[in-house]
Amino acid sequence: MRLPLPQFTTGDSGLPPSNRYSQHFAEVIETNTTEFLAQCLEPEDLSFPPMPPFGSWVSAVDEESGNQVYAIVYHATTMPVDSVHRAVALGLSLEALREEQPQIFAMLKTEFRAAIVGFEEKSINSHHGKMYQYLPPRPPQIHQAVYRCQPEAIIQFTEDLDFLRTLLMINGAPVDSLAAAAIRGVYQLRKTEREWLIKAGRHLSILLKDDYDRLRFILSQIHP
Repeated sequence: MRLPLPQFTTGDSGLPPSNRYSQHFAEVIETNTTEFLAQCLEPEDLSFPPMPPFGSWVSAVDEESGNQVYAIVYHATTMPVDSVHRAVALGLSLEALREEQPQIFAMLKTEFRAAIVGFEEKSINSHHGKMYQYLPPRPPQIHQAVYRCQPEAIIQFTEDLDFLRTLLMINGAPVDSLAAAAIRGVYQLRKTEREWLIKAGRHLSILLKDDYDRLRFILSQIHP
């Protein structure tokens, strides 16, 4: 089943501040202590649901506690909604698909997995709560909205770099490339702040002090 776009009205409660509607693009469909699986919402036009980039930042709110949970995308896939039938090559461009096979777009779904790297505690007295770079008491729950993180939140969260240890410990993911992708993304958001990049490189060198080849491989994927 494809998920429709959300319909919000003015005054909806529980929505994070600042441009939430435009950033809401997926919904949690499976969750556990360390990560969650989300399905992208169905676009309004004839196109595939937007697949979040590898190493990109997403967030979801645990409505029970009010914590904003931060995670990094490490796997994404587009597949038929019907697990029995596989997609077959048609030899058509996207434009031709829209004209000749428009039903194709309703038969596909995009899902992604994101590793939880920390959370922001709900704040009563201020706009921003305190951020922690360890697992929250509980992950976002099933059917919670998933949002693209605002650049300001990512910049604030990455003042510390303990999240890199979490990325390097994910099972079943290309963790070295994931760490490099996350660093590249933050470096661009910080407008190529060289001081932060050097700090990230030093942090990696401590985490991988006994594995020089692995450290070199990660650093080779970061282009200042």
